[in-house]
Amino acid sequence: MKLSPDLVGTLLTPYQTKINWRETTNYAAAIQDNNPVYFDDRAGQGLVSHPMFAVSVTWPVLSRLDKFIESKHFPMEVLLTQVHYSEHLILHRLIRPGDALTLTGSLKAFLPHRAGTHAIICLDATDINGAPVFTEYIGAMLRGVECGQGRQSGQIPLVPENIGPTDIFLWQSDIQIDPLEPYIYDGCTHIEFPIHTSPNFAEAVGLPGIILQGTATLAYAIREMVNREAGMDPERISEIACHFTGMVYPGTQIKVCCTGKTSHPDHTDLFFEVHNNETQKAIRNGYIKIKRRKNGDL
Repeated sequence: MKLSPDLVGTLLTPYQTKINWRETTNYAAAIQDNNPVYFDDRAGQGLVSHPMFAVSVTWPVLSRLDKFIESKHFPMEVLLTQVHYSEHLILHRLIRPGDALTLTGSLKAFLPHRAGTHAIICLDATDINGAPVFTEYIGAMLRGVECGQGRQSGQIPLVPENIGPTDIFLWQSDIQIDPLEPYIYDGCTHIEFPIHTSPNFAEAVGLPGIILQGTATLAYAIREMVNREAGMDPERISEIACHFTGMVYPGTQIKVCCTGKTSHPDHTDLFFEVHNNETQKAIRNGYIKIKRRKNGDL
């Protein structure tokens, strides 16, 4: 199959949604993150969402791209080849219950890859006043799909380089993935796909069983980073990025490994990876940007 680079820049139909508190609390509960800022509605400033909650907001668009791509020339059959390959979230602020959000987006880039085409979609979320809330760059690997020399529209944000030794971990967290976790994450986030909840479907595509959602694996890693490196203050998180490169099976253990830390005057760059129980990297090139506290401390 082939994908024309001329389709880069194609717009997506805008999507609107309003966020309620059950959605934000359920997301944090799905990954057993008991940070009170996600749950305690007695606090004067109100609840905030988990930094990764944005992926559940964009899922209604991403799961139905054939309904949102505004082009009669896009070969919809290529969507059947896609797997989630890369994620890059830029958080202008955290989502809060009561937010009315509008999503606009486009096909940002088609990049040739040895496995096919790395297709990047950009989605911008704005609030009722038009102020930016988050920008998500979602990368799908279209397996076996050709795009020639590829193309991109405008700039795609880059992740800083981890300049330290990557074979020495600053710390690691071992996390047991409950056998029911894919079902809990599916139900609490509405990020639904049968490879995560149907053993029959998983077996039909050549897997021994269902696998954990990639965004769930990433959310566990961000949970550890926020609670260990950001003083349990998720509002300090302004950027998250990674590549998904391996599978996690429920009932096994993952290791979240902090591989580097670089301090700057106004923020800290943290680098991480996640290993599955077979010591494979389920997540590579993990990155999180932590803003300095208002009092000047990192």
